Amino acid sequence: MGASDPGPSTRWEWQNALAGAVAGFTTVATLHPLDVVRTRFQVNDGRLANVPCYKNTGHALYSIGRSEGLRGLYSGFCPAVIGSTVSWGLYFLLYNKIKQRYSRGSGKDLNPGHHLLSAAEAGAWVCLFTNPIWLVKTRLQIQTPLLQTRPYTGFYDALRTILKDEGFRAFYKGLGPSLMLVSHGAIQFTVYEELRKLSIHIKSHRGITSQCGDKGLNTFDHAVLGASSKMFAIMFSYPYQVIRSRLQQRPRIDGSATYSGSWHVVKETYRFEGLRGFYKGITSSLLKNAPAASITFVVYENTRKLIGLPSSER
Repeated sequence: MGASDPGPSTRWEWQNALAGAVAGFTTVATLHPLDVVRTRFQVNDGRLANVPCYKNTGHALYSIGRSEGLRGLYSGFCPAVIGSTVSWGLYFLLYNKIKQRYSRGSGKDLNPGHHLLSAAEAGAWVCLFTNPIWLVKTRLQIQTPLLQTRPYTGFYDALRTILKDEGFRAFYKGLGPSLMLVSHGAIQFTVYEELRKLSIHIKSHRGITSQCGDKGLNTFDHAVLGASSKMFAIMFSYPYQVIRSRLQQRPRIDGSATYSGSWHVVKETYRFEGLRGFYKGITSSLLKNAPAASITFVVYENTRKLIGLPSSER
């Protein structure tokens, strides 16, 4: 390899980012209404008059569609698309880059610890970059006709109003639980990688080969692996999502925050709702995120193949 040759790891970095961005956009565009429902369940502590109550996921979808129309079901869609596309693109770029760094250092196949560290490090950087986008998305998703304050008219208006009324620091509300949620992505990617290696080993042992060059794995396999890893991660980290959503709510009319910090959310949630309060909306979350993860990894893996990224670049 000549000095001017950047090598395969550098050559394919933008392809990993593109594959991740396409996967993120596809996921959001397909399943956004369930994300709206999940967020509204998460912030509903039963004590706020301006938050509607829903019996279950189906009732929530029906109620939002009837009272707010398609616009309500797709509230926060713009920041969700931007955030998901940027997050997944940046995540896959950093994740693969960090894995390559560990691989060069060890000269061996990566173990679960390497995958966990790679995913956690990539997730932390993505979290710091995208927290303002997710805060705006949360606020747009939970504003309803019951709100007393002037609603945000869109993504740009929300950014401008938050900066004007609350200052730049407001964009990083919920950053603490967001950083804790790095464990979610770390667990998901570690489980995905280990299940992927196990699946390849099983198929290889049975003599199954693939025409698509991915060692026997097909689209259905990637869908199952993506959904399984996501469900495992959700069950472990969901309470952090509830805490973050409640911290990111818009201040009351008098300008005071509903919760003063993460520990305040934990105490109040447990006091009034018990352990169940930390899992509000998990049904809609599973309904959304299991297929979402399948779509994400299927689109990601197939985009990699479409743009010619070798399967060995893992």
